[in-house]
Amino acid sequence: MRRAGQPSRASPSLQAGRISALLAGDECDPFSYLGMHRDASSGKLVVRTFHPEASAVAVVDRRTGVARAELARVHDAGVFAGTVGRIRKPFPYRLRVDTGAASQLIDDPYSFSSIFGEMDLYLLAEGNHLRSFDKLGAHPMEIDGIAGTSFAVWAPNARRVSVVGDFNGWDGRRHAMRFHPGGGIWEIFLPGVAAGARYKYEIKTRENALLLKADPYAFEAERPPRTASVVAAAPRASVQRRPAADRHAPVAIYEVHLGSWRRVPEEGDRPLTYRELADRLVPYVKDMGFTHIELMPVGEHPFDGSWGYQPTGLFAPTSRYGTPGEFLEFVERCHAEGVGVILDWAAGHFPNDPHGLTQFDGTHLYEHRNPKEGHHPDWKTLIYNFGRNEVRGYLLANALFWLSRYGIDGLRVDAVASMLYRNYSRKEGEWIPNIHGGVENLEAIDFLRRLNELVYGNFPDAMTVAEESTAWPMVSRPTYLGGLGFGYKWNLGWMHDTLDYMAKDPVHRKYHHDRLTFGLLYAFTENFILPLSHDEVVHGKGSLLGKMPGDRWQKFANLRCYLAFMYTQPGKKLLFMGGEFAQEREWNHDESLDWHLLGDPMHVGVQALVRDLNHIYRNTPALHERDCESEGFSWIDCNDAEAGVISYLRRAADPADFAAIVCNFTPVVRRGYRIGVPRAGDYRELVNTDSRHYGGGDVGNAGCVVAEPVPAHGHAQSLVVTLPPLATLVFKPDLNLTK
Repeated sequence: MRRAGQPSRASPSLQAGRISALLAGDECDPFSYLGMHRDASSGKLVVRTFHPEASAVAVVDRRTGVARAELARVHDAGVFAGTVGRIRKPFPYRLRVDTGAASQLIDDPYSFSSIFGEMDLYLLAEGNHLRSFDKLGAHPMEIDGIAGTSFAVWAPNARRVSVVGDFNGWDGRRHAMRFHPGGGIWEIFLPGVAAGARYKYEIKTRENALLLKADPYAFEAERPPRTASVVAAAPRASVQRRPAADRHAPVAIYEVHLGSWRRVPEEGDRPLTYRELADRLVPYVKDMGFTHIELMPVGEHPFDGSWGYQPTGLFAPTSRYGTPGEFLEFVERCHAEGVGVILDWAAGHFPNDPHGLTQFDGTHLYEHRNPKEGHHPDWKTLIYNFGRNEVRGYLLANALFWLSRYGIDGLRVDAVASMLYRNYSRKEGEWIPNIHGGVENLEAIDFLRRLNELVYGNFPDAMTVAEESTAWPMVSRPTYLGGLGFGYKWNLGWMHDTLDYMAKDPVHRKYHHDRLTFGLLYAFTENFILPLSHDEVVHGKGSLLGKMPGDRWQKFANLRCYLAFMYTQPGKKLLFMGGEFAQEREWNHDESLDWHLLGDPMHVGVQALVRDLNHIYRNTPALHERDCESEGFSWIDCNDAEAGVISYLRRAADPADFAAIVCNFTPVVRRGYRIGVPRAGDYRELVNTDSRHYGGGDVGNAGCVVAEPVPAHGHAQSLVVTLPPLATLVFKPDLNLTK
């Protein structure tokens, strides 16, 4: 491919053919024709340009402002060409374009060289350009002192790719791009195009179909239902203030759907903006004692009802709530308040909206061609081809982008199970085995391991979390040991078992006692998070409160008991918004949470309990330091199914630092209930979910119990306690009172 100023050997008939191709939108090598070139026969400089709106075009020396040539109209459609006098050496120039109504000086896009080096193209083709977002997409910049925007896109099988937008009347003939065959990259620098400009890529396929595609690397997008990309500078986080997230630290996550956390009814029930969320959500989360906010996917997505899990703009925070800069302000406000931010990251599938990645260049570029591999039967979406270098590189770069450019503290990877298994949710004959004949998706496994290695290698204080619903081994174990390398895994088995138990009428719970205890058989095989997530309060499942049996008082008592049970079990914590104040209705993504419920003392009581549980969990090493280690847990009594009671110890890294927990899952007050404990002395009642402060009946132990030298449950000392109905108690040795 010739650069600007190189000789042109085109004959008149060939020149006519190039003009016809240009006007038909078939010009696949525009930089070899448009711009400044040296004519091979005369040695003179020739300038060619296409301006349909122009009545006259002149070449102006950029250094002196002197007009060097008036170009002739060589085609009525707006093609201009001409030689530049006696000047033989290429020079920087501009074009003076007259439209009859006005005259303006513009810089010619076809006078600029490529911004891509050989190493860039090589790394992109390998899938190892970990900062591909610095090259691909739209980047406002200056070249040779000229302000504009560089555009680049991967479309290796296209016949022609153009940038179209408001700046060129969405005319695909105007700004056809330069092609790099070695990497399948198309690129162009458009002077004068600035941040805020709307654009897409017009792609002409090998079958001559025209596609209009949003930019896969766009940093901003139009607000749906509009689908154009928007030129924006990539954000850059300032000081990244991440709270500790290792397995010995307290991690209590508040899961949020930004569009329905709180709305503004007096303004058409609109969602809060990123700035309003920074002012209202962040202080609320801090006050409630959560360590992290987990945001359901914020990447741009066309369908509200997908909750963000079907994204078309992986690099663009959704414009529903504001700009990328305002989203960055939200993240930095979280950090300023000591709250971490986890993004729900949907890399397992993507939607088939025509402006998105589906058949991006007329071929199955990002997805598998065979629907047995490339179509997801559950969500009717498409599956990334994890075996393709460029696709893998695109997703890996996206993960690192959120951590580097926005300072995000962690990624929760959605639907990992659907990635790991080739036969996931498929019947026999509807899937293709791997090269060994098995069901494992070897390419996806390799991708996930590489993802975790890169995240922890570059951001050791970040975290990755897998939503993995099967018994796949070693999900949260290091890759060098054969694991997938995640920091944590959602414990969906614990969630299903315990919610199923809680939904039973207490009179029947003794027959399902194992639902409370079974999870401890595998609780330390992974680094678990105990998730009470959005998935449990949608699609007819009702709210957490709605799952609880009994009359109104019992429902609240059951929920309080269960929440404290969760906070004292091994594993980090996650609670979906609304659960902290006992939302009564099932979650609806189109409506606000029912904040008016906080006018009811029972709801206020649950909120107060969750606030206290978070602070106690964070400030009590015995409840978090060994969340992921078997040494941090031991049963006192797991067999009292008849009474509906379980009791256990939680220990800190210092085994002498412990807490004793007793849960009564029946509506019966049990007085004189004995539990063995490791130490003599006074035990403070740290938590009592039946406290009147939480809406309970205030049955308890007056705040303190003294151990007796009576052996029980393998311990030399024991406590005799009163168990309130449907309540959880937490006792801790009080070193200030212990004799």
